[in-house]
Amino acid sequence: MDIAALIPPERIALDLRAKDKAALLRDLAQRAEAAGAGVPASIVATALLAREQLGSTGLGKGFALPHARLEGLSGCFGLFCRLARPIDYAAIDDQKVDIVVLLLTPADADASHLAALSLVSRRLREGDTIGRLRRAEGVGSVFGMLIQAE
Repeated sequence: MDIAALIPPERIALDLRAKDKAALLRDLAQRAEAAGAGVPASIVATALLAREQLGSTGLGKGFALPHARLEGLSGCFGLFCRLARPIDYAAIDDQKVDIVVLLLTPADADASHLAALSLVSRRLREGDTIGRLRRAEGVGSVFGMLIQAE
């Protein structure tokens, strides 16, 4: 699995606006449906909100990795978003979030779910990747940074 396949350029959204975490998760669910994830936005949103009830997917340094396993997915699906303004996300370090990667995996894909989570988390936590993603101009630049380590 590689990030280029998980998050192609057409699934990168910059300067997204969200008033809070719940609105952001609903927006991500809509974007996933529109991008062809194969699962209705209402189901994606419900799964993401339920996952957040177990504990925040805000991993620190302004980065969140909302994720869910869903019936009906044929493979892993990722979406990268950079917010126009950081929002409160109840992250582990209490910092507001402005870099978000949505990860959806098939319900029966335990190994690929963990591999995808690890791949994205590792890539975004190395060096100053988060800072460079914040400063990047344009989808092409963001995509290049995401796949840089591959």
